[in-house]
Order: sequence, then structure tokens, then C-alpha cells
Amino acid sequence: MIDNERVRIMTRMSIYEKHEGKEDLKYNKYFKSDYARLQVLKTLVWTTIAYVIVVALVLLYKLEYVIDNALVLDYPDIGKQILAYYIVVLAVYLVGSLVGYSLKYQFSRKRLKKYYRLLKSLKDIYSEEDSYNGSRE
Repeated sequence: MIDNERVRIMTRMSIYEKHEGKEDLKYNKYFKSDYARLQVLKTLVWTTIAYVIVVALVLLYKLEYVIDNALVLDYPDIGKQILAYYIVVLAVYLVGSLVGYSLKYQFSRKRLKKYYRLLKSLKDIYSEEDSYNGSRE
């Protein structure tokens, strides 16, 4: 005989596993602080790469000006400006990624708690069925 409650629970679990569950189970391998640090480190690397590419593109765009004024440009001042902008951009992205990934992890944990509750209720249903079948024999 089909237990409708069990089918409902298994369907909800299957839908969760198919969509958010894959990523949530990956996040579950980490502590919140470790996960956030890893994502911040990735953000640091990719932001640095992107910033270098943007600076190189701006340099290529202004290459004629740079070549014409190569002897009179104040290179230390330009370097300080590039570094200052880099620090500002990096700070914004790092804070944003820390907050964003911490929230993402937190929501993931809430969904996992619901999933584990469903898993426990499914286990209880199976144990009730086993005790019922064991008492009939």
C-alpha cells in the first residue's frame, strides 16, 4: 500500500536535491568562516586579474599620449593613483563578497536543516512500518 505522506516527503526531497541541494551539500563540507574566506580569496585573485586587464587596456588606449609625453610624465604619482584605485576597488569587492557569500552560506544551512528534518521524518515513517510489519509476523 502506498503511503501518501511518504511519497510527498520523498517528492519534496527529490525536488530539493535536484535544484539547490547539489550546491548546498557542497557548501556543507565547510565551516561558514572557511567557506567565506575561500570565496574572498577567489574574489581577491579575480579582482586583481580584472584590474590588471583594465589598467592594461587603459594604457593601450592612451598609448599615443604616453609615448608623446614619456619623458615628462610623473610615474610615481601615476603609480600611486593606480594603487589607490586598486585598493578602493578591492575593498569594495572583498566586503561585498564576504557579506554575499556569508548570506549565501546561511541560507544554504537553513535549507539543509529543512532537508534533514524531512529525512528524519522519512526515517521515522520507515521505522514505524518496520515495527508494524515486525509485529504482524
